[in-house]
Amino acid sequence: MQQSAVPELAHTHTRPIHWVATATAVAGVVALSPLLQPGSATAAQKGVGTEVKSAPAVAPPATTGVRFPLDCGPVKAVVAKKATGDLDGDGRPETVAVVHCDAAMGTPPDAVYVLTRAGDSAQARVVATLVDPKDRLTVTDFALHAGTVTATLLGYSSDDVPSCCPDVRTGADWNWNGRAFVRSTAAGAHSV
Repeated sequence: MQQSAVPELAHTHTRPIHWVATATAVAGVVALSPLLQPGSATAAQKGVGTEVKSAPAVAPPATTGVRFPLDCGPVKAVVAKKATGDLDGDGRPETVAVVHCDAAMGTPPDAVYVLTRAGDSAQARVVATLVDPKDRLTVTDFALHAGTVTATLLGYSSDDVPSCCPDVRTGADWNWNGRAFVRSTAAGAHSV
């Protein structure tokens, strides 16, 4: 009888205990895999010697507590709509607010104001008026996208038109030119 050069190995014969051990090991790996996930991938790659710095998130100016340049007499000013975004490209968001007096009846004219904060101050302040309430306009379809404020303005063809029933509709856009907000009007105002 000739003996094998390799002694018989115990693990070459499978037994039920081997299957239980394998199943336990696989279950452990599956159970721990959610905890051992790699970090999220980004499309940007760091070059040699470059650092990626992210700007701290800055909250947009709030409209609460702001004294709007709007004479409402005994009633208060109401923020009807607002939108936030970086209008001047400085990396800090501004807030654009559509504001009118809280009149018990009628259609009070709207005003549109741009709010910002100076430096690290928590208090917002009005830095620009896009629509003056003296113009007797109502603002609809208001939005802020990619640094442009857009709105549809409902107005009146004459002082004889009652405040309830604006008869002129105009689209308007405002963009910051580095010194001031410049308004452009969509082609042709038309009657409502």
